[in-house]
Amino acid sequence: MKAKKHLGQHFLTSKPVLKDMLTAAQITKDDTVLEIGPGKGMLTRALLQEGATVIAIETDAAMIAILGDAFDDYIRNGKLTIIHEDVLGLTLRKYIATDYKIVANIPYYITGEIIRLFLSADHPPLSMTLLVQKEVAHRIARDTKESILSISVKVFGAPRYVGTVAARYFNPAPKVDSAIVHIDTISKQFFENVSEEHFFKVVKNGFSNKRKKLANNLAPFGSREKILSVLHDLGFDENARAEEIHVDQWKELALLL
Repeated sequence: MKAKKHLGQHFLTSKPVLKDMLTAAQITKDDTVLEIGPGKGMLTRALLQEGATVIAIETDAAMIAILGDAFDDYIRNGKLTIIHEDVLGLTLRKYIATDYKIVANIPYYITGEIIRLFLSADHPPLSMTLLVQKEVAHRIARDTKESILSISVKVFGAPRYVGTVAARYFNPAPKVDSAIVHIDTISKQFFENVSEEHFFKVVKNGFSNKRKKLANNLAPFGSREKILSVLHDLGFDENARAEEIHVDQWKELALLL
């Protein structure tokens, strides 16, 4: 079965990478795992062999047929459920009422949307272990400079860069290397005393123009004097840039504004 470029399909071919993902996710026979984009089922099989109960979301009808044939026994005994649906339109509670983990090789082009969707969900996962572009994994878990994506992850959980996965371990090989990123301790505790909507409004304004200083980007929240005073209270001067502000400081900034 040939991969479909418009669906971002790159099938993983490396068993050692599978082992690294399962180890990072700490998969046990008691786990329920949501897999996004199972493709031909290599990761699916590894999860099932660990004893996990798997709910696989696949948008490609051709892959649904392949998975159905390959995993007929697991489907009949209730260990595998295959759902033909777009994950971004998924009604999660319809399929999962228990605690669950996400382990997946996700399409690059919807990485940010998938991460934000599940981290901010009313029924979020216990953890997420994902294969993503190496650059994205660095931005989330390794870069000392913040971005909207890294902040959007860190306010909900703790990201960790597990390891790099070379492009040659996929078929077809993507143009860039990938990496395993693991996110755990997922919760909404960060927003107990600040509005999620207001917080992200401040963050998005702060990053709205990378060439401008933070004080200028935050102009919608008050006079220049007020903004500079708030930055000063947080230990920043008028030349501060959005990428220099860490997550807890963004929270203080949002509260002060």
